[in-house]
Amino acid sequence: MARNFKDLSEREILALAVSSEEEDGRVYADFAEGLRETYPATAKLFDDMGAEESGHRASLIATYRERFGEHIPLIRRQDVKGFVQRRPFWLTRPLKISEVRKQAEIMELETRQFYQKAIGQVTDAGIRKLLGDLEEVERKHQMTAEAMSVSITRTAEKTEEEAQRRLFVLQIVQPGLAGLMDGSVSTLAPVFAAAFATKSSNDAFLVGLAASIGAGISMAFAEALSDDGSLTGRGRPMLRGAVTGLMTAAGGIGHTLPFLMKDFHVAFISAVIIVAVELATIAWIRNRYMDTPLLSAAFQVVVGGVLVFAVGIWIGSS
Repeated sequence: MARNFKDLSEREILALAVSSEEEDGRVYADFAEGLRETYPATAKLFDDMGAEESGHRASLIATYRERFGEHIPLIRRQDVKGFVQRRPFWLTRPLKISEVRKQAEIMELETRQFYQKAIGQVTDAGIRKLLGDLEEVERKHQMTAEAMSVSITRTAEKTEEEAQRRLFVLQIVQPGLAGLMDGSVSTLAPVFAAAFATKSSNDAFLVGLAASIGAGISMAFAEALSDDGSLTGRGRPMLRGAVTGLMTAAGGIGHTLPFLMKDFHVAFISAVIIVAVELATIAWIRNRYMDTPLLSAAFQVVVGGVLVFAVGIWIGSS
């Protein structure tokens, strides 16, 4: 059962401070490890903060041994009422930089308040001085955490922005683009083959809808099961699968919707126009996020789209 803070003895308060500093230091070490590859400047800040927490712990242990001996009872945050229960956010991968900074600020605020409350409960002058010194350090840590986004250099900040952009491209744009290309191009053949074979807008719509949804489901599973993202940095497989599947379905449904119109010729012309817009959009995304030259991206996309479109027309007309 959790105890009230006011019921703790000076010995137990010191023991709680030791375990709290150890936990904070290990959390900061996990933050630094999780951010090192993509946000090295912020990771260095957490390395420094973790090293300071280790120094605090050593000072507390030395004071405890001097006053109470070698045995330090195990008292943790969760054993005392009033502490916020921490979600093990530091185990998440990949870590979100904004959430890490916010969590660090909360941790330092909580630790500072702990020392302020502890000072009012102990009577030993040496312990009070140590706790006061640590409270002042935690105040500076809190300020560091609050200003963490501006405490790094502009060069480091630019590097982290580029890293964040790379993660966005890797985890969202790439699977989304793969789905959009597959849906937009691969469904051209069945949709336009059905349109030319039946000269019926309704039949073409049903074929296109089935092909789009089927392709979306297939691509979603293929992407989600390809890897778990732990080694490639490609993020959560469920998210990647959802993005890929939705974009695949959207790419196919885009040029399928015109066949809801009863007039076959109007529907066909509208579908062709939408196909051109889809291919242009894919070329723009490749140029914008994948650094592919616009003309090269347009040529690659158009050639593939025209070939599949021609196959659909040929099969539907035979």
